[in-house]
Amino acid sequence: MQALRRRRTPVSGAELAQEIDVSLRTLYRDIASLQAMGAEIEGEAGVGYILRPSLLLPPLMFSEEQIEALAIGAQWVARKTDDGLAQAARDAIAKIAAVLPDDLRERLHDDALRVGGRPIEKLGLDLTLARQAMREERKLQIAYVDPDGRRSERVIWPFVLGFMESTRLLVAWCELRTDFRTFRTDRFEHAELLPDRFPRRRRDLAKQWREQLLSDSASPLA
Repeated sequence: MQALRRRRTPVSGAELAQEIDVSLRTLYRDIASLQAMGAEIEGEAGVGYILRPSLLLPPLMFSEEQIEALAIGAQWVARKTDDGLAQAARDAIAKIAAVLPDDLRERLHDDALRVGGRPIEKLGLDLTLARQAMREERKLQIAYVDPDGRRSERVIWPFVLGFMESTRLLVAWCELRTDFRTFRTDRFEHAELLPDRFPRRRRDLAKQWREQLLSDSASPLA
């Protein structure tokens, strides 16, 4: 199930069998069993298997290392992102803890593994607004101060939000520059969500930006 969840495109039976170290015959039997339990696994000769998102199965048990990874991840989100995501991480951990046996629940709240560093100051752009703009593919009207102190009014199409160790970066298409730009969120003076939608899909913008990164050095700061 995990091997299928990690993929967004079909994967061959041979590749799956090799990854989980079983024979093809065993793989076919296991997939048939999962399908009988309700897993919407689709398979076609010459194409491969893909797991559809409407899957309803009982929760799978976590290993101790998976529990530790979840706990560390939740700590990092709480310290390095925004209030909305921090609360979502705490809620997710609480839901996971509710269905774990006692010994693993203790591992989830064990403080032996800690995320260090100071939390990033909650200044500048409201990241909840930025995430809403990206989800809904809506433009932002912003007032921004560049590294030289120059203030500008812009309309941007945000599509990537990056959480660095000491700052946060928003990557967007900038209508003022007619190009991709990287904005430091602490330099935003104002941001307003507009009703206007992106003329292009967010995934397409991200794909073009990544391709440009490969041909150039980086997306320039605004």
